[in-house]
Amino acid sequence: MRRRHERRPHADALLRAVIDSADALVFAVDTELRYLAFNRALAEQVRRQHGVEITVGMAVGEALAGSPEGEELAGHLRQALGGHGVSLELESGTGALARRFWLSVSPIRSVDGRVTGVAAVAQDVTGSRQQGERLRQLYRAVEQSPVSIVITDAGGCIQYVNPRFEEVSGYAAQEALGSNPRLVKSGQMPPAIYEELWAAILGEGEWSGELLNRRKDGTLFWEQTSISAVRDATGRIQNFVAVKEDITERKRAAEALKQTEEQRALAQRMEAIGRLAGGVAHDFNNLLSVISGQGERLQAELGRDHPGHQRVEQILWSAGKAAQLTRQLLAFSRLQVLEPRVVRLDAVVADARSMLERVIGEDVDLAVVAHERLGSVRADPGQLVQVLLNLAVNARDAMPQGGRLTLEFADVDLDSGYASSHPPFVPGPYVMLAVTDTGHGMDGETQRRIFEPFFTTKPEGHGTGLGLSTVYGIVKQSGGFVWVYSEPGIGTSFKVYLPRVGDPEEAEATRAEPPDPARAAARRPGRVLLAEDDAGVRGLMTDVLVSQGHTVLAAEHPMQALEIASRTGPVDVLVTDVIMPGMSGRELARRIQQRQPGLPVLFVSGYAGEALARHGGISHGERFLQKPFSERALLDSVAAALEDESGKPGPD
Repeated sequence: MRRRHERRPHADALLRAVIDSADALVFAVDTELRYLAFNRALAEQVRRQHGVEITVGMAVGEALAGSPEGEELAGHLRQALGGHGVSLELESGTGALARRFWLSVSPIRSVDGRVTGVAAVAQDVTGSRQQGERLRQLYRAVEQSPVSIVITDAGGCIQYVNPRFEEVSGYAAQEALGSNPRLVKSGQMPPAIYEELWAAILGEGEWSGELLNRRKDGTLFWEQTSISAVRDATGRIQNFVAVKEDITERKRAAEALKQTEEQRALAQRMEAIGRLAGGVAHDFNNLLSVISGQGERLQAELGRDHPGHQRVEQILWSAGKAAQLTRQLLAFSRLQVLEPRVVRLDAVVADARSMLERVIGEDVDLAVVAHERLGSVRADPGQLVQVLLNLAVNARDAMPQGGRLTLEFADVDLDSGYASSHPPFVPGPYVMLAVTDTGHGMDGETQRRIFEPFFTTKPEGHGTGLGLSTVYGIVKQSGGFVWVYSEPGIGTSFKVYLPRVGDPEEAEATRAEPPDPARAAARRPGRVLLAEDDAGVRGLMTDVLVSQGHTVLAAEHPMQALEIASRTGPVDVLVTDVIMPGMSGRELARRIQQRQPGLPVLFVSGYAGEALARHGGISHGERFLQKPFSERALLDSVAAALEDESGKPGPD
């Protein structure tokens, strides 16, 4: 009796969880061919054909006494007890009660592999053998299912697992049988998940959700799991059936896509902020040009002994600080003029090492790691030093109690896979500079905003929030990318990637050499055609030039400048803003130079870099004056242009 009691749950799971609702005859016997379990269909069939009420413990021979099929069936069951299953057609009954069944018998094995009984399924194929085939298909489907199937008893003891479960979990069926599903529990899911699971399957009878589980080898994997309770006719739970799909790769792909979308959104936001910052810097430069220019003129008129001289000096000092901010905004917006050369990053760092050590202080150890073979990059060395200094200052502030700052250089080749997961990177060869500190680190939200201008985690009054924005702009304008890796309490690593080049020759300068100060003493007056759409800047430039004896023909837009040029005849120099409504300064210069070939041109703008490139750019040897400018810078630039007898014709 005890042996039958121990085997009953296994039979119940097999009979009721899988095919209890089918019309097949299903039963299980022990090694003495006594019934351990049977379904209603079998009981009704034996009663109808043989007039016997079968019970648990009754021998098969007793139930089918005197029938030919009884002896044949007993023979097949004994064959299965020998460890070999069999499938065949079996005829039962005679005359009108004759039926044909497709019989499948299989040995039942214990956890240790011993045969403890036989399970049998007999499908009535008298009318149609399709039902038998469907049953076999069901069995094959379960065995070959691409999802894991686990059947447990009401207490949670595993009674069946299909081959897919073995593949996914790494546990063989023999290891899983008799165990609890906690076998694959990772311990990393919130307890509330399992509380919800049990409440659902014990109440409504079903639960679906995602679980993070652990394989036999210790690796984690995600499963989409559906668990159903199997109840008997009285509503009592007999078994639980779990259908589980491995969704690990799907989860990874979704997470990668989410990160890619977040990174792309960040890049787009930075681009939008950059355009806004560049526009603000341009307009601010026009205002600063007027403030600085008129301030210098007022200071000169007042003299050093005048009571207001010092106040004007404070105004000019403040205007100078504001000009520094606009230069940082232009750097972030990639709108500054760079002077690139082919250099090695480790050489730039070596030249600036003493400066870096002074910046970080004595309580921070500086380590430099460079590979022997390191490629070159095309960049502005001065701007690279600015990048290093800004990152070093940021690292120092993250290590108030001291620490270690490591600069590492390496040639890297970014493939399409890396680039697609790190937008806006593009595949190709790069030289990487990693600046790593052992400071307090940053959380995810801070990292997402770290390059935004004016965003800072420092206390009020400590920095402008433009240091890392400047780094971002310089690197982007140099054709590279910057990435940040950080964890709170661990530290931060900024990785700068600049395109690797093989040409050792220096790049051409992007603009003409600044005016020689010696020329200032040899200034000669001239006729200046001035095109500037900002009234304040136009008035200031006119006053400054006229004060030095120049004749100024001022125009507030390009079409007026063309009209003045056609009406007044030749001029000595054209001074024009680059970006104006209706027509660019470059196009204006081209049209006037068609009438007056060789006319010297001085371009002026609060923009630079990429913004100027969209309007023709500033070519090597052309005169360019960046706003805001001083009175001396304007006079020197105009004087230098007047001395350039050959001029620089505009492009066709």
